[in-house]
This record gives sequence, C-alpha cells and structure tokens, in this order.
Amino acid sequence: MKKILLVGAHGTIGRAVAQNLGLRHQIISAGRSGGDHRVDLTSETSVAALFDRVGRVDAIVSTTGGLHLGPFADMAAVQFDVGLQAKLLGQVRLALIGQHFLNNGGSITLTASVDSIEPIRHGSNASVVGAALEAFAMAAAVELPRGLRINVVSPALLTESVERFGELFPGSETVSAERVARAYQRSVEGAQTGRAYRVM
Repeated sequence: MKKILLVGAHGTIGRAVAQNLGLRHQIISAGRSGGDHRVDLTSETSVAALFDRVGRVDAIVSTTGGLHLGPFADMAAVQFDVGLQAKLLGQVRLALIGQHFLNNGGSITLTASVDSIEPIRHGSNASVVGAALEAFAMAAAVELPRGLRINVVSPALLTESVERFGELFPGSETVSAERVARAYQRSVEGAQTGRAYRVM
C-alpha cells in the first residue's frame, strides 16, 4: 500500500482518481477549498507548509490547475498568465518541493490536456501550458534521483464535462473520468517515467 498525496481530489478527475487508487492505497487529499489539507499551488509558502504537515509520501498526484479560455484576439498577458501561474507553475512548484518528500522509488503525476497537440479555439493558454508540462516531465525524469519517477496525464474532453465545454470540441470523441483515472493508476503503480499519457 502506498501513501499518496492527491491534490485536487474533489474535481471530476480527482474524484475518479481517488476512487481508483483508494481501493489499494492510502489517499491524503488536498485542495484550495476542500480535502484533508488546504493548499494554494500559486504560493510556495503554502505548498511547503502542505508537505511539512503531510510528511513523506510514496506518490504525489495533481489533478488541478486553472486556465484562461478566451479568444486570442482579445487576450491580454494578464489573462494568459492565469494558466501559467495556476496550472503550469503551480504543478511545477508541487513537483519541485515535493520531490524532497518522496520515498525512494516514489512518483509524481501531473495533469495537462491533449490541447498540447490538438489545439482548440479559445484554448491557446491550455495548449501552451499542456505542452510545457509534458516537456517539464520529460526533462525532470532525466535528473530525478533515488528511482523517482514523473509523468503527465493529458486527457481529452471528459464525457462528464460535455455540457460545460462541449462546444469548444466540435466532433471530438470524449473520455470518461473513470478511463482517465486508469492513466493515473498506470503512472503511480507502473514503472515508466518522463511519459505523457494521452487519453483520447
């Protein structure tokens, strides 16, 4: 049984991941407004305090991070910065600090999206953030010591989110949160590192 810190456990993907991994492992949940612990990924102090409270773990899983969706022609840098600070640097910060709290052979799993290779209208922020997270995992995997691993899960549009975001993905196939959760299981329980698991 692994001790897993799951950040974003109360989102659609987070709940599915908690249900999957929770069958075999101990889940410690964290989030901005819910979970066993509170954390703000945009704050280095908050992330460091989270690990001071939780202590050493066998796996870190992040299923969180905000983005800006909007027309490129109307976008300003301050809007583009939303995804950079929340979803990109927030998860990078979690990995940078969290690596020092992982037991030997532990893993980090972050969340991007297939927008990194399948851009959508109004999704330039999501595409940049997703591509950067995938590149970060590939680069970090080269240097991580002690058998530590890092991967990224990049899901397509969730079936559960069609009502909210479906018009941005015309004609696209959807994937269930339960199916996406299996990619996190593969990352946590498997042996690969530096991978982007694209669930499409």
